[in-house]
Amino acid sequence: MAEDTVIKQRGPGRPFSPGSSGNPAGRPRGSRNIVTLAVEALLDGEAEAVTRRVINAALAGDMAAMKLVMDRVCPPRKSRPLQIDLPDATDARGIAAGQGAVVAAVARGELSAEEATALSGLLEARRRALETEDLATRIQRLEQNVK
Repeated sequence: MAEDTVIKQRGPGRPFSPGSSGNPAGRPRGSRNIVTLAVEALLDGEAEAVTRRVINAALAGDMAAMKLVMDRVCPPRKSRPLQIDLPDATDARGIAAGQGAVVAAVARGELSAEEATALSGLLEARRRALETEDLATRIQRLEQNVK
């Protein structure tokens, strides 16, 4: 065996040989974390009373309790449906016009910067798809001309 070849053996910090595991099947599907199970056991039968106390504290003016209740009743919205007219994005001109429409909507205050970033990402993905389709067509034509 060459001197530069090192085979890692079992030892401190390496309880298993390379390529083997103590649990080859992995964690079973649907198994639950032990901490989650412990918390559920503690709350079992008490959830209603705890919820009632939090609601009463919120009604009494406790801002932290109000936040807890409101986050459950009316969670913050992650996104909203966007109403923007985009030109047909079937070619490079359409995609460029779409990017221009997104920038204009941000300038008018109709879209936030985050919403514009999401739309621009969609337009960019469309541009890449069109580019890939165009390159595939060109390669196919070149291959046919060579034959």
